Amino acid sequence: MTATENNTIRENLEQRENILLNEFATKSVNSKGRKIQEDECPLRTCFQRDRDRILHSKAFRRLKHKTQVFLSPFDDHFRTRLTHTLEVSQIARTIARALSFNEDLVEAIALGHDLGHTPFGHCGEGVLDELVKGGFHHNIQSVRVVEVLEKLNLCYETIDGILTHTWGYTPKTPEAQIVQLADKIAYINHDIEDSIRAGIISESDLPKDCIDYFSSVQSKRLNKMIAEIINNSLGKPNVSMSEEAWGYTTALRNWMFENVYMDSPAKLEESKARNVIRELFFLYSDKLKNICEESRIERIVTDYISGMTDRYAIEKYKEHFIPTGFHTSAKDDYLYKLANMIE
Repeated sequence: MTATENNTIRENLEQRENILLNEFATKSVNSKGRKIQEDECPLRTCFQRDRDRILHSKAFRRLKHKTQVFLSPFDDHFRTRLTHTLEVSQIARTIARALSFNEDLVEAIALGHDLGHTPFGHCGEGVLDELVKGGFHHNIQSVRVVEVLEKLNLCYETIDGILTHTWGYTPKTPEAQIVQLADKIAYINHDIEDSIRAGIISESDLPKDCIDYFSSVQSKRLNKMIAEIINNSLGKPNVSMSEEAWGYTTALRNWMFENVYMDSPAKLEESKARNVIRELFFLYSDKLKNICEESRIERIVTDYISGMTDRYAIEKYKEHFIPTGFHTSAKDDYLYKLANMIE
């Protein structure tokens, strides 16, 4: 099939997908569409459009000041939720390109997968999960961000991938499977690097069998994991890592939970962070009692707090719970007195 002069650029791109993508890939032209029907863009496929909408969203910009593992880090080289998202996107695109799956859909899912994450990472998510009836899950909140709070009107396939990036969900497209794997690969590897930088662990602490299989060198370990997915998925409708490699990946992930994620110096400030979320939740719930229906309060407060960055949550906590000195319109008389003093 060849492009014609009468085609739009989008139609040419769709034809290119039909030629270049494998038979199992999710083609833009076959998308199940959007909840609210729209005219097609003449320049971009539907999944490219989804990617751009996510990239320009307010929720995406806020990721730069949300915790990955280390709370509100002063060191600029520690990952935040934004840099994690970008690394997931890079890994996912590499896998999709090698396997001839839809790279645009993969990128849209990857960029949107953590939009609903709370301030202070998983400890913030844990607090809301305790306080909210029915629990709180960042993947479900991410879907709410794109569907309700920012009304991005994304394609069905993009929303499915955002929802199912978390374990326990079954992605409906191979592109979503790629992001689900890329998310795990990204955080295992960059959290190891950040933890070594923080002095919490050293390279020699990592489990020997996993390192012997993957390598102790960050780039080599990451490349090996990606290669294991690609080599195990070539020509197949589903994307997965080889059984042996997945076993070592899971072991490495479990080791990180035991030595970094659950009980380590990286977690020392989490009790304070949990208290910030908890107190703000009760504060805002009380403030809304005389303003709106009780049935809506929990939802409103959850949306507000989960959308906060670390530093915004801290500032709002200071504003409401930390006393400040009494302010007067202090004059600069003493400055002039000093200027007039005789030495």
